[in-house]
Amino acid sequence: MSPTAPNPRRLLVPIVFGAWAAAIAVAPSLTTKALLAAPAILIPLALWTLHKPARWIAAFFAAALLLPPLPIPIGDSGPHPCLLFAALGLFAGILWLAQWSVPASSLNLAFIALFGVLFASVAPAALNSGAQAAAGSLARVALFGISVYVFFYTAYGPADAPAPLSFLYWIAAASALFACIDFYFQFPAPAGYGPQFVWLDSGVFRRAQGIFYEASTLGNFCAFFLVMIAVAFSRPRAQSPLPRKALLAGGAVFFAALVLSYSRASLLNVLVSLAVLAWSNRRRMRLSRVASILASVAAAAWITWKVFPAFAEIYWMRLSASTEFFFTASERILSGRVASWRTLVDWISVHPWQTLIGIGYKTLPYTDYLGGPVVADNMYLSLLVETGIAGLAALLWLNIAILRASARASRSAAPRTSFFGTWMLCFWAGQVVQMFSGDLLTYWRVLPLYFWILALAVRA
Repeated sequence: MSPTAPNPRRLLVPIVFGAWAAAIAVAPSLTTKALLAAPAILIPLALWTLHKPARWIAAFFAAALLLPPLPIPIGDSGPHPCLLFAALGLFAGILWLAQWSVPASSLNLAFIALFGVLFASVAPAALNSGAQAAAGSLARVALFGISVYVFFYTAYGPADAPAPLSFLYWIAAASALFACIDFYFQFPAPAGYGPQFVWLDSGVFRRAQGIFYEASTLGNFCAFFLVMIAVAFSRPRAQSPLPRKALLAGGAVFFAALVLSYSRASLLNVLVSLAVLAWSNRRRMRLSRVASILASVAAAAWITWKVFPAFAEIYWMRLSASTEFFFTASERILSGRVASWRTLVDWISVHPWQTLIGIGYKTLPYTDYLGGPVVADNMYLSLLVETGIAGLAALLWLNIAILRASARASRSAAPRTSFFGTWMLCFWAGQVVQMFSGDLLTYWRVLPLYFWILALAVRA
């Protein structure tokens, strides 16, 4: 080759990029153009995410809380963009495998036991309900596995510099604020959503869901941060993770979104959490801090009533009726849950031996094995039927282990560890109660947040 001849290797790059640009330009549809152009965004994004061990977690949270699912007909709501960062997180764990150190604690074994039981239940799902139901069961187990992985990665893996809590707080507040705006304007629903509505004199409105699949997830998510705000107000100002004004502003947004989600169970979660917080701080809680918390709740309730008067009124009427007629009209108050619970209890009484192994995780809403699909809306009862005695025992073990680990962290001399431990102790106590009326382990887009805070509490 002469010195003046062009190097074929140097010509290869512009030829490839030119062909790529031409293919994008002549693509017949906008969807095809987007798919062809996607590597130009995804490859740099992947390299940036993997540059630091904990970066994928922050990106995962931002995508999970701010982005809707993709409009692709897969599953109940379509695939979600945050799954891309979950995949990068798995690769990051392998990339920094030498930095892992996982002790054999009760909490860690409880996580592994529950995940193992859920995974093993895929086999009964295939046997009893067919390949399609088993595939759905396996997908649900994998989604729950993301939360477990976030916990282990943060607590014992290479995530030595987690994202600041303020970043997570403002991301969450933006998501809750969008849920309030979405309820007011009733924007078109995302790719998939649960058809949950409220009937008012002015019309029929979709309950506030934000970018989540259904309203209960939004309510549970808002309860999580309302508990955080209460814990912050119960401590000295110097130990607060955010300024008081930021906490008050965010608290108003989270409270409004919780009310607009129309979720009573999430409100009960908050009340249980506040009771645990009051008990744990009974010796050092000052009257001024209690007054601050009560004033914040009253202000948030007043703002919600001023902006959404008709909805706030019917929500209050719903809460009052739930308290007054809970025992005399349980079926109506619990929105049909009693009938579902009765169906499951009757099946257990007729099939006690099959209850030992279960019929397959998350198959109840999709199988006719019990005569028709059943929405349990009870984490304990659904796990007993779907995963057997082992699944229920593993869940109870995990709940106890989380509460014990959180209580131990709450007594730490380090203010940061104590804050995270108290937050998780109070909130998970509320979760234990709320599990009687919801399948909280299926809230896979917010469950990693909860286990991330738990990991920050126990990693010390």
